[in-house]
Amino acid sequence: MTLLDAQMSFLDFVQNQFVQFFEYTSFANFTVGHIVMLLIGCVFIFLGVKKEYEPLLLIPIGFGMLIGNIPFFPGLKIGIYEDGSVLHYLYHGVQNGWYPPLIFLGIGAMTDFSALLSNPKLMWIGAAAQFGIFGAYTAALALGFAPNEAGAIGIIGGADGPTAIFISSQLAPELMGAIAVSAYSYMALVPVIQPPIMRLLTTKKERVIRMKAPRQVSKTEKVIFPIIGIVLTCTIVPSGIPLLGMLFFGNLLKESGVTKRLATTASNAIIDIVTILIGLTVGCSTQATTFLTAKSIGIFFLGAFSFIIATTMGVLFVKFMNLFLKEGNKINPLIGNSGVSAVPDSARVSNNVGMEYDKTNYLLMHAMGPNVSGVIGSAVAAGILLAFLK
Repeated sequence: MTLLDAQMSFLDFVQNQFVQFFEYTSFANFTVGHIVMLLIGCVFIFLGVKKEYEPLLLIPIGFGMLIGNIPFFPGLKIGIYEDGSVLHYLYHGVQNGWYPPLIFLGIGAMTDFSALLSNPKLMWIGAAAQFGIFGAYTAALALGFAPNEAGAIGIIGGADGPTAIFISSQLAPELMGAIAVSAYSYMALVPVIQPPIMRLLTTKKERVIRMKAPRQVSKTEKVIFPIIGIVLTCTIVPSGIPLLGMLFFGNLLKESGVTKRLATTASNAIIDIVTILIGLTVGCSTQATTFLTAKSIGIFFLGAFSFIIATTMGVLFVKFMNLFLKEGNKINPLIGNSGVSAVPDSARVSNNVGMEYDKTNYLLMHAMGPNVSGVIGSAVAAGILLAFLK
């Protein structure tokens, strides 16, 4: 071999190495879809940081979108859908429904059900808001989705991300990414979506209705409630045990007064860790090659429809209840929106909109009744869907 041949062989080797290196970079694997999802991830982070819309959810999900949509050469075991990758193993908690019950444990340990216990009729507002779930289920069926897919999509109307993940993991795992992102998106956009609907459906006179101060709830009532709650709800809907069982267990840890360390761990360390994992992995699951489909876009619009129905039915149901309530016992319809289980954001929206019309009319504590009822209601609705569709 001549010196020239050796030089040419070396140059070919170097060229081939550079070509191979380029093939392994993101630049060689970028698609328009990846760029779109990266931009959406940045929007999520912007909404979380600048607007403070559910930052504990939108920032992990948005950053997860960035991680999941940096293109890579297949087979490196780094993608969330590749066996053997770290992200894939972390995603098992979403795919198999491990994370949502742990979230519910933390929610139970930080939730005070006093507002509901002091005025039990507010429970019906939370129940009415669940019509959004079944309305979206019907619409999804009409659009050609399979019954199990329609059930998983409908749960978005409950504005409960963990429940949406749990149901989709059981009924439609292939749609989980789109359903989870839709659910969390609408949870975060509660302050944007709900106020116009509330104003449209109420009169100025209704918006300034003053409600009686909630009565004082005894410790005995608070301790007994999770015990009665688990027995009543789960005997009717046993398929809701994973969510409702953990919710009421967490609440008993809080209200018993003798397990403060466990309640603190559940409401702080556990829920924070799981929120990080669930947000990040759900964001990563929006990998453009599997996420950007016609079904995903349809799910996003059905989620909006579901959320609007839930808010509308909550407000209208309060107006219906007021037809049968005496003057002085009437309910302010502005708390009807809080029947969706975005705790406590939808209750804050009730209070904020109410104060626009009367700065001394505080609705927050009243709105927390339907709000926590909505959490239970969405879990019960999830159990019903599982019973019928799985």
